[in-house]
Amino acid sequence: MTDATTSFLPHRAALIGLAYRMTGSHATAEDIAQEVFLRWQGTSRPDVERPQAWLMKAAARLALDHLRSARVRRETYIGPWLPEPVPDSREAPQEAAWAQNETVSMAFLLALERLSPAERAIFILHDLFDTPFAELAELLNKSLATCRQMAVRARQRLDEARPRQAPSAADGARLADAFLAATQTGDETALRDLLASDAVVHTDGGGVRPAALNLIHGGEKATRFFSRLALKRDAVPAVLYRGRINGAPGFVTLEADGLPQAVVLEIAQERIISVYVIRNPEKLRSLSAALST
Repeated sequence: MTDATTSFLPHRAALIGLAYRMTGSHATAEDIAQEVFLRWQGTSRPDVERPQAWLMKAAARLALDHLRSARVRRETYIGPWLPEPVPDSREAPQEAAWAQNETVSMAFLLALERLSPAERAIFILHDLFDTPFAELAELLNKSLATCRQMAVRARQRLDEARPRQAPSAADGARLADAFLAATQTGDETALRDLLASDAVVHTDGGGVRPAALNLIHGGEKATRFFSRLALKRDAVPAVLYRGRINGAPGFVTLEADGLPQAVVLEIAQERIISVYVIRNPEKLRSLSAALST
């Protein structure tokens, strides 16, 4: 193992976690981490006083470049956009040193999407990875005061996305199993009992697979949506995974088209308040690979 590899590997998981929170894509985060490694190999490492800071700033620059290039694609994205799902069994972004489930939850990642790239970078690097404001000012070419103000604004906007009191792991698994069974059979009574009256359903097909083009608001509309889907099926989808995804209860099924589908649930007060259905095949490759190992 080379010196570059030995000094890089302890930081790899954190780099992926940073880039994942910045981009919403685990595949992109892994690509960014690999590019940072290549740059680390090519730099004069003995001259780097703080390797972790150097690596984190390099990853942040690459993530910012990605966000700028992805902006146009996001604006033309077909239907709701959701982050790439990651099962909690993955090494990153749930690496123990900085695993904060609420900061990889679907709701929180969507809230990060509503921040400007600079606000997102400042919040993630400072609040989650303890990067000093002085370094952020240099990275973003902004004044120290501006960086502090942007951090305050980001925190205020993100506070609303902080999860309500989450259920225990056992309760979450129980509700996820009940929801899976109800959606497979189209049991409207069970669905009404499980879904909050103000539940919201997000479905991301990316224009590649059938999905609702708009958010579905309200428990009653969501009940009818899942009931109708069940009636259209010729067979019950096989279950590939039950467990936690992005820090929340979820499951993965193999659908009639031969492709997986991931469902992540946000639960509060014994009711499902948000359902995230990821069907875009591009966003399921990393998850499928993780489940096959």
